[in-house]
Parts: sequence; structure tokens; C-alpha cells
Amino acid sequence: MDNPSSVDTGQPKPAGKVTQINHSGELLVSDLISARAQHAPRAVALVSSSQSLTYGDLEVRANQLAHHLRSLGVGPEVLVGVCLDRSPDMVTAALAVLKAGGAYVPLDPSYPAERLNFMLQDAGIPVLIASQKDGDRIGNGAWRVLDVEEEAEEIARNPKVVPEKSVSRQNLAYVIYTSGSTGRPKGVQISHFNLLNLISWHQRAFAISSDDRVSQLASVGFDAVVWEVWPHLVAGSSLHFPAEEVRVDAEFLRDWLVAERITVSFVPTPIAGSLLALAWPSETVLRLLLTGGDTLHHYPPSNLPFTVVNNYGPTECTVVASSGPVLPNPAHDEAPGIGRPIDNSEIYILDEHLQPVPSGDVGELFIAGRGVARGYLNRPELDAERFVANPFSKTRNERMYRTGDQGRFMPDGQISFAGRVDDQIKIRGYRIEPEEIGTLLDRYPGIQESIVVARADSGDKRLIAYIVPRAEAKLSDGVLRSYLREHLPDYMVPSTFVRLSSLPMTTNGSKIDRGSLPAPSADNTIDDGSRIRPITPVEERVVGILSELLGIGEVGVTDNFFFLGGHSLLGTQLIARARDSFGVELPLRTVFDSPTAAQLSAIIEQLLRNDQIRAD
Repeated sequence: MDNPSSVDTGQPKPAGKVTQINHSGELLVSDLISARAQHAPRAVALVSSSQSLTYGDLEVRANQLAHHLRSLGVGPEVLVGVCLDRSPDMVTAALAVLKAGGAYVPLDPSYPAERLNFMLQDAGIPVLIASQKDGDRIGNGAWRVLDVEEEAEEIARNPKVVPEKSVSRQNLAYVIYTSGSTGRPKGVQISHFNLLNLISWHQRAFAISSDDRVSQLASVGFDAVVWEVWPHLVAGSSLHFPAEEVRVDAEFLRDWLVAERITVSFVPTPIAGSLLALAWPSETVLRLLLTGGDTLHHYPPSNLPFTVVNNYGPTECTVVASSGPVLPNPAHDEAPGIGRPIDNSEIYILDEHLQPVPSGDVGELFIAGRGVARGYLNRPELDAERFVANPFSKTRNERMYRTGDQGRFMPDGQISFAGRVDDQIKIRGYRIEPEEIGTLLDRYPGIQESIVVARADSGDKRLIAYIVPRAEAKLSDGVLRSYLREHLPDYMVPSTFVRLSSLPMTTNGSKIDRGSLPAPSADNTIDDGSRIRPITPVEERVVGILSELLGIGEVGVTDNFFFLGGHSLLGTQLIARARDSFGVELPLRTVFDSPTAAQLSAIIEQLLRNDQIRAD
């Protein structure tokens, strides 16, 4: 479908200029890279600290491995596992699978063996390209482990020419596994047709050429690798692989990008946020810093030597569905947008009845167009749930992907991301979007990045803010609460602020790993040291009750019960604990009128004195 456009809903029209790769016939990614190798065989293609391959080298090695894979039965719709670290060898192996006519399945060697074994069995993979060591670690299965280094002599006896083509654009190019809500990974099926649209848009949008030097930072299991590798090799760019310790450290990464004279770099959002806060030397030739994978909270300063581009897209829509530059915004009035739909893609913002919401309102994002995947591997029931008929299309049987993400159209036509449908928190009847709180925290001068989640460690759900402070910052929980209360109602102010040196990342480094966030404790909770400690025995016991009820390591005698996350339901428990501990009856109203430990203790002490007087 050429340049689909949404029905007239009052929402800004999302589609941009339509382009196609300027090649006739059924040319695929592997054909286009072969053409590059013919045109400039001595041009550098892949560079790591230990290896450098020209386009001629890459072509020969991939062709010979492709012939070998053909001899093992690889062809159209046959899935081949590629379990190799980020390296020129990983790219060569994936290209060889495409040349053989198969579809590659990227598998991160750092994943647990059990998870890798499940993916291999689920995909029915007959051949696994991996080291023998990793093959042994993963365990036995129906697949054959192909160790390219050990079988190098046999592979080198194969022809150096391109194997005869056996696939079309409708065949699978790759299958990539993502986390499943049930805890079981699910494979997303991407065709050559899907992939070519990504490549075509990327080359047009960012003017990619053979002069570009591009980084490869994403982990093997993160679909951003697809975006880093294929558009740039098709354009004749050189792809550079930094060491592992470089790609995860913002300062090391900055220095590497400058030293390697990288011109285009994709960086996962959490690291990109740190890079934006650094000073960049005048010799920087980086022209594009592409980011995505999580919510970007920071705007770039005006003195950066490169353009920051924010991107959004689920794996099910071939990596990128929308994209847009992020310009300096001193006002910080709202978080950066996620751009506009890329070429040949549409984004609809719909309500629960699949009807467009009014422009500016929040709804669920649905994506249609050439990037929408074939579906999930062996998951027909999930396909039916997530890939639904497009009611706005005139083309029969066209589908759109239900993302589970929320957003709204901004006045300038960009889309503003508003969090996950299933990330929405409901506490005591209030619906809360953690993204809203996190955006405010990230605007605070002393905070580098943050995330807000709901935890129920003590049995009662409450908001916890996890904060990575800037190096020079001295944060106070009291000041942070006061700051948030300037913008939010009390029920949206986190009860606890936890200090972290960095936010934990998922295995592939693409998103914040919420499941690995630590429980608040006395050691990690932000406390400015101004809390007044209890003096009397009654204050000691009341503070202990409050600490246990609120799930907070330390409570000062002047801290407000409600400001710490307390509410009426916890108030009734507080009254019951006071009765059990002191033998006194307090009306619930007391908690509202006297919400600090000092005030409550004074009332309890007075009641105890009165009881003693009566007893005497």
C-alpha cells in the first residue's frame, strides 16, 4: 500500500514523503550489499579492536558460509540461530543466512542457557551458528551446532560467488525474540518487505552515505542491531564495534565516538540521557545521535555539535515506527515527543472501541503500514489479540498492530508518548501515570534520571521514586516532596526516594529493568539527615509502628504520615496498632488532625496519664 493515510479524524496526518530503494526488481538486502562489494571491494565494512573486513572480504566470507548453510538444508523460511557476540563475525553470519535464503534468529550468548534452549526449540531451528563452547552450554537439541572457526577449512572450500537466489520479499528475513507477558519469550517474524522499508526510510531521512562511520552498540538480542547494521551496509558505510566496557559507560563512549570519528550512532535512551549531559570536544564529527527503546526525558543543550533524534517503535513493527529530531527546549514544558510516522507507516491513536480520540487526547497507539510484522512465531492466539484488522484502510485484509502504548498528538503534529496501558497505576482509587511523575523529577536540576514504580513490599501498594543524582547534587527527600507538590496532588507524590548509582537495564540493554529495582532500605533511601529522632519510649514505639506500616526504613517524629504515603486505610491500621500496643482508643480523626509521630505520641501519653489517674 503506497503512502496510506488515516481517515479524517481531526488528528494531524502522520505520513511523510514516501520513498523506495532505488533498485528495480526483487532485490533484497543481501543483493544490495553484494552490489556495494562489487562497486567498492576495498572499502572498509566492519571494524573491531581485533578485526577489520572490507566489503570484498565480507562478500566472500558470507558467500562461502551461505553455500555451506545451503548444504545443511537452509533455504526459504528455514530459521538459523546466530548465537555470537557483537562482532564482525556476527554480522557475517547473519548476512550468510540471508544469502542462503534463510531467516536468522539473533541469540545473545549472555542469556541464560535455559532461555536460549527454549528459543531454539520454540523456533524449530535446525542449525545454530555458535562457538562449540556456547553450544555445549545451551545443551542438546534437534539443532546442529556450526562453529565457523572450527569448520573454517571446510567452509573455505565452498564457492566465493553469490548463491542462486531462492527467496522473495515476502519471505522471512529474521525472527527476533522479545519478552512475553506470560514470562515466555515470543518470536516476532519480520519479512524482507518489512526490512526494506526500514532501510529505504533510514537512508532517505538521515542522508546515509558511504562516507559515514557508524557505531554498533546494541546488544545482539535488541532489535536495534537490525537498524544499526543493514541500512548502513547497504549504503556502503563502515560499521564500528566498541569494546563492551566502552558501550555501557557514557564518558568512555563519548571519548570512543570522538576518537573513532563516528558520524552516526544509535544509543539506547538511558545512556543517551547521560551523553547529553556531557561536554563534547570541538573535534567531534558525530552528526546524528539516534536514540530509542525507552522514554526520553531530557532535551539536548543548545551547544551540542550533533542532532539528537528520538525514535519509537515496537519490535513487531520493524524497529522504528516514528522518528523526529529533539530540539533544545529551555522551558521543559513537557517530555520530548517521539516524532512522526516514518515513510509508509501510520500511527492511529484510538480509544477502547478502536475509534480515534480527539486531537490532543490520550489513547492507545496502533501502527499500520509496511513495517507491520507477519506476526508471532507459533502464537496464533497472540496474533489475533495484537494484530487486528485496520478499519481505516481501503485495502483488504490489512492489519494494524495494537501496541499497548499510550500517546497523543501534540500541536505540532508530533506524537507524545504517555506510557504503557498496563503501566498505569491505580492507588486508592486514583489512576496514576508514573511517566508524569518521572518527567517532573527529571526536570529537577540535581537529578540525572529517574523512574517511578508502584511497590507492595509491605502489602500496601505505594509509589517509589528511584533516582540517579548528578555527581554534584545534594538531594533531600523533604525538598523533593515539596518540589513535586508544587506540580502534583499529594497522592501522586512518592512515599520514598531511593538513590541509585545507575538504573538497572534489561539483559539486552534496551530498557530499564523494573524487576531489578531494589526494595527501599535504610541504606539506599534518600534522607537529608534532618529527621528528628524519637526521645520518649512512646515516640520510639509510634515511630516503629509507622515505619512498619509505611515500609520505610526510618521515620522522624515530625514527618507527616500522609506525606510519607499514608492514607485513610493505613490510618485505620495505625489506630488498631496503637490500641494493641498501648491499650488506648483513638478516633480515626486523630490521625488527620495529628499526623506526626510527635503529635500522636503526645495524645497517647496524655490518654495513658488520664488512665493512670483514674486507676489511682
